[in-house]
Amino acid sequence: MDLLTFLVLTLSCLLLFSLWRQSSGRGKLPPGPTPLPIIGNILQIDVKDIRQSLTNFSKVYGPVFTLYFGMTPTVVLHGYEAVKEALLDHGEEFSERGSFPVFDKISKGLGIILSHGNRWKEMRRFSLMTLRNLGMGKRTIEDRVQEEAQCLVEELRRTNGAPCDPTFILGCAPCNVICSIIFQNRFDYKDQEFLNLLEKLNENTKISSSPWLQFCHTFPILFDYCPGSHKRLVKNDHHIKSFLLEKIKEHQESLDVTNPRDFIDYYLIKSKQENHSQHLEFTLENLARTVSDLFDAGTETTSTTLRYALLLLLKYPHVTAKVQEEIDRVVGRHRRPCMQDRSHMPYTDAMIHEVQRFIDLVPNNVPHAVTCDIKFRNYLIPKGTTVMTSLSSVLHDSKEFPNPETFDPGHFLDGNGNFKKSDYFMPFSAGKRICAGEGLARMELFLFLTTVLQNFKLKPLVHPKDIDTTPVLNGFVSVPPSYQLCFIPV
Repeated sequence: MDLLTFLVLTLSCLLLFSLWRQSSGRGKLPPGPTPLPIIGNILQIDVKDIRQSLTNFSKVYGPVFTLYFGMTPTVVLHGYEAVKEALLDHGEEFSERGSFPVFDKISKGLGIILSHGNRWKEMRRFSLMTLRNLGMGKRTIEDRVQEEAQCLVEELRRTNGAPCDPTFILGCAPCNVICSIIFQNRFDYKDQEFLNLLEKLNENTKISSSPWLQFCHTFPILFDYCPGSHKRLVKNDHHIKSFLLEKIKEHQESLDVTNPRDFIDYYLIKSKQENHSQHLEFTLENLARTVSDLFDAGTETTSTTLRYALLLLLKYPHVTAKVQEEIDRVVGRHRRPCMQDRSHMPYTDAMIHEVQRFIDLVPNNVPHAVTCDIKFRNYLIPKGTTVMTSLSSVLHDSKEFPNPETFDPGHFLDGNGNFKKSDYFMPFSAGKRICAGEGLARMELFLFLTTVLQNFKLKPLVHPKDIDTTPVLNGFVSVPPSYQLCFIPV
């Protein structure tokens, strides 16, 4: 048999196997566009704007449909009712982590975000308990965030009202808070090692949201055999992990089991206890990935939201004026804002909620999967099937939020100007896999933004009508465009 005949037969077998595999599962799964052999539905999806593609599919196939990314089926849930039914009403069954090939290769199933089964349950339980022991949700963490907010103000004062790109200044603040929790120290805003870390985090956010990485998730073979930005993603992750491993090593040398100082100490103590019982979950490798998850998620999501918030406040100066009037009235100019103020500042609270709703930071959530065969809306979803929950479809629901594509804090205010909660507010996801740092993120957004607006007038470099708030990337994360502004002391 010559080489050409062999290649033709091999390709034919692959096509037939692909067709059989896809057709055999479609009788059980929800409907969806017909996939092509091997490549699935990738040509029918705009990888630059997956959110809009999902909306278009939902108009044809309803709120529950199936897409094939390559040869792998993914059940998509679109709209509040379907997402709520899965993540809240059937939270346990939908609590597994779905396939995320590139990040799975990097994390190796360790940590909190991408771990599975009992390992995920143990690490999440331990992390939440430890964060509470370290003051999460208590005055101690609030004091720490308030102190960092003042450091942020001092750094902004050093700009002397000159134009500046706020990306890394705004990244320093939440990163220092999470650093103090993980290994009990903060960095100067000009520390070069610190800025290098922030640069790698920022770069990884952009890479993870690029169309190329969507292709790598669809065709994981590209990860190993093709050059591309995913190689940079791995290199950056390795750099961050090496930095954290050095901190872990320092903690091992100075550990006092009777006096834990931070997250790493609590973990090392737990690891010593578990080793006596021959339990191998709390390994050093798992510690490195867990603190990396906390470091990444605790820094980049909050700093990106802060950056987007300032851009929107520049675009809509009438909103900024109302917020600053409320800050002057409730807090004044000489006292630090605190979390108790939030209940007396409905417009500011509504503005922050609207920022999170409008920017739609993680449009399609981190993938979920089902823990068992489950009948869902008359469809049978087999155990292990990846499930994509469109948070965007919930946050931009026109029934709950009139004119959802318009930035309007009124979406979270009632007729009397009081803050109005909404069950559709899911920027942190919902259910069993809801973001473990939600409470800290909410606190940081409120205290950092109110403290900045208490001390500075935001001056754009262009007319507000010329400010473009459209994300430059809209893949895993919605990345805002770069911009400059002036912080004018008040």
